[in-house]
Amino acid sequence: MVEGRARVALFVTCLVDLFRPTVGFAAVKLLEQAGCTVEVPRAQTCCGQPAYNSGDRADAKTIAVQVMDAFSGYDYVVAPSGSCAGMIRLHYPKMFVDDPTSRARAEELAARTWELVSFLVDVRKMGEVAAQWRRVATYHDACSGLRELGVRDQPRRLLASVEGLELRELLNPEVCCGFGGTFCVKYPEISDKMVSEKADDIAATGADAVLAGDLGCLLNIAGKLSRQGRQVEVRHVAEVLAGMTSAPPIGAPRS
Repeated sequence: MVEGRARVALFVTCLVDLFRPTVGFAAVKLLEQAGCTVEVPRAQTCCGQPAYNSGDRADAKTIAVQVMDAFSGYDYVVAPSGSCAGMIRLHYPKMFVDDPTSRARAEELAARTWELVSFLVDVRKMGEVAAQWRRVATYHDACSGLRELGVRDQPRRLLASVEGLELRELLNPEVCCGFGGTFCVKYPEISDKMVSEKADDIAATGADAVLAGDLGCLLNIAGKLSRQGRQVEVRHVAEVLAGMTSAPPIGAPRS
């Protein structure tokens, strides 16, 4: 564990805020266990990725400036999402190539921004967690975290320390689930085929739970599993690592 407390700002993400606040609370718990002082800037909004991916660079840049303002002054910015963290780390600097001042600010923020589990393992040197979860689970590698940020071994390393958990690998853990942000809206037929194949892969493991680090993927996978009538528990990896699994699974019917 790295000595000294780091002042960390949690980038909650839109999907966590609107659909799964438990993930945000789990992230705070894990960061505090890693010796961090955690704050949640109230001025934060979307990272701007939907606008950016749709070609609306003007609004994406406006949102990016707002994010840079809201997260100024912290040691680190951490998001429980490889997608949002990747947007800030890789795409913010690209948007300001013709604006040296804003580009410098974007690069400074990018250098401080991390996906949650990679931050815990790679920066805070967390090697284990004190959690229990008696399940047979499999893990889906979300595209942005995997391909943009290199998040693969970190969640598996921490999950290996969860008491009672057996982790079985998917045949194709690195294949996209078909969500892809606006991709699933623009190309619904292709998206549905991709998530159907992902659901089949999950079922083939015999696991009774599936985990991932991006809520968009998890919502997409949970919806398909539910429509197929498959009884597979869907959770964000942070919930399991923090021992916060008492809430209903993602996609479970609300009472």
